[in-house]
Amino acid sequence: MHKHPNSKTLFQIDGQSSEVDRMDQLAAMRVFARVVETGNFTKAANALNIPKTTVTNMVQGLEAHLRTTLLNRTTRRVMVTTDGALYYERATQILAEIDELDGSVSSANVQPSGRLRVEMAGMFADKIIIPNLCDFYQRFPQIRLDIGVGDRLVDYIAENVDCALRVGTLRDQSLIARKVSELDFLTVASPDYIERFGMPKTPEDLEVDHHCVGYLNANAGQVMSMAFDDGTRSVEISPRYIVSANDARTYQHAVVAGMGVGQLVPFSIRDEIREGKLVRVLPEWKSEPMPIYIVYPQTRHVTNKVRVFVDWVAKLLNRSALGTL
Repeated sequence: MHKHPNSKTLFQIDGQSSEVDRMDQLAAMRVFARVVETGNFTKAANALNIPKTTVTNMVQGLEAHLRTTLLNRTTRRVMVTTDGALYYERATQILAEIDELDGSVSSANVQPSGRLRVEMAGMFADKIIIPNLCDFYQRFPQIRLDIGVGDRLVDYIAENVDCALRVGTLRDQSLIARKVSELDFLTVASPDYIERFGMPKTPEDLEVDHHCVGYLNANAGQVMSMAFDDGTRSVEISPRYIVSANDARTYQHAVVAGMGVGQLVPFSIRDEIREGKLVRVLPEWKSEPMPIYIVYPQTRHVTNKVRVFVDWVAKLLNRSALGTL
C-alpha cells in the first residue's frame, strides 16, 4: 500500500485533493466492505445510515489512494475486481482486529452502545424476550434494540442483521452458531378437532386417519417431519396435512383453530392448555428436544453489544423453564 511520509492519505473526491488521516481511511475501508457485502451503494448507504453520495465519494477516494479499481459499477449491480476482492479480504481482517482491540480495552469501562439488529421467531419475541426487555435495558441502557420477527430466511449482511435466535439443525455453513438452550415439544390438538376425528392412539395414525398442521421449513422448502419416542422405539412420520405455515405463531393459531394435530413448545401454550383450548395428544410419546442457537455471519465481528445480548439471552432461556408447563 502506498504510504505518505507523514502517515496521511491523499484522497481524490469529486476532483478535489484533500489530506485526511488514517481514521478516515479506516472509515472508507468500512464503507467499501459494506458495499461488497450488500452488493450495491444504495443498500450500503441504508445499512450505514449515511447518504449514498458519501458512500460513493469514500469508495472513489479509497480507489484514488490505492491507484486501482476496486469495484466495477453497472446500472444494476456492483462487481468486485480482483484487486477489490484481495483488498476486501485483508480489510475485513484488519477491521475485525481493530474492533477486537478497541473492545478489549474499552469493555471494562464503557457500556456497550448503539443499534443492535436481531431476528427471532414470534413465539420467542412474545413469550420470552419482550416480557424481559426492561431487565436488558436496565443493564445496557445505551443499546437500541431492533427486533425482526418471523421464521423467514434472512440475508444477514444485506439487511445488516447482527445475530438471530434460531431453533433446530443449522444448514447454513456461513453462520457461526452458539448453542444457548434446548426446546421440548408437546403434541396437542384442539378439543373441537378431537371431537371430529377422535384421539390418535399411535404416531402412525397421523399419517392415515388424522390431519396435522404442517410446519413449512423455509430453508428446505418442505414440511418438516414429526418425531416421536416412547422409550422403547422411535418413530418419524410425514404428517398428513391440509394446511402448513412457515411461522410459529401462525402454526399455533392453526392448531388452536382445529386444523389438525401439532407439536408446540410448552411455554407458548401454557394459557391455551390451562383454558382448555388445547389438549395433550399421545402423551406417552415424547419428541426429541431441538437445540436453540444464536447465530451470526462469519464476516461480522462479534462486538460487545452482540456479546452482552447473547449472554443475556442464554441466561434468560435457561431460567425460563422452556420445557415445562
